[in-house]
Amino acid sequence: MLILLRHGESIWNAADRFAGWTDIPLSEVGRKEAARSGALIAYAGLRPDVVHTSLLRRAISTAAIALDVAERHWIPVRRTWRLNERHYGALEGQHREDVRARFGDEQFTAWRRSYSVAPPPAERTAAGVPAGESLEDVLIRLLPYWETAVAADLSAGRTVLVVTHGNVLRALISHLEGIPPQDIRTITVPTGEPFGYELTEDLHPVGARRYLSTGRRTS
Repeated sequence: MLILLRHGESIWNAADRFAGWTDIPLSEVGRKEAARSGALIAYAGLRPDVVHTSLLRRAISTAAIALDVAERHWIPVRRTWRLNERHYGALEGQHREDVRARFGDEQFTAWRRSYSVAPPPAERTAAGVPAGESLEDVLIRLLPYWETAVAADLSAGRTVLVVTHGNVLRALISHLEGIPPQDIRTITVPTGEPFGYELTEDLHPVGARRYLSTGRRTS
């Protein structure tokens, strides 16, 4: 069983700013969302055996809070930069509505929702940090981790919880469900809403993803 969770609301989500790789903490709302996520996981009778997170504190904190509420706080944790949010390049830290007003709706939407359009690059980044990424770039750096570390846990019969970021989950959903690039912009992932997949032995979804808050399946 695979359980996926976008982190709870961060203080930059609340302020409507691009965060990307900037290490932003959860808001108080986000902490409540994380606790609710843990309660939903427990109520669904799911017992994660291992959790995978990004290196960013909003995902790390969400996982810790959710697992504490679900009384699975002791399970092994694996962390990787490959689960980090999409790097928004020069847009990081900017207010979304300011970017929309400056560049127009079409360019704004392309940067946020398209598959292959990357934001303008950051002028300076630390060693090993991308200057900016498209969703395609995110999927390319995500897949090696999915196909090794996460796949190994799933193939061993473990219930796997992955706590990560909106664009990473959009990329993974598109991969698992075979959604073509032109339809990527229709995928949205709310904060603090765990959902899951039953998977075949070769890690293909059995049916649609299921949201734990409602039990609904979404194709």
